[in-house]
Amino acid sequence: MITILLFGPVAERVGKSRLDVEFEDGMCLQDLRAQLEPLYPEAFALVSLAAVNGTHARDMSLALADGCEVVFMSKFSGG
Repeated sequence: MITILLFGPVAERVGKSRLDVEFEDGMCLQDLRAQLEPLYPEAFALVSLAAVNGTHARDMSLALADGCEVVFMSKFSGG
């Protein structure tokens, strides 16, 4: 199982801050995004950052493992 955490406007558009997805052998970050994007197109239109197990993921071909925690979020600003 892969745990997906969503923050800010991404979570608001999905209507949840957490999703669980079955892990499949050979799955990478892009595969996960491709699976979720058609279900939540408005939310994933905002996604610009991803992290896997607490580390910023720049490479969408990053291999995932069963039990991974993946975060999807939009850019944010503060002041």
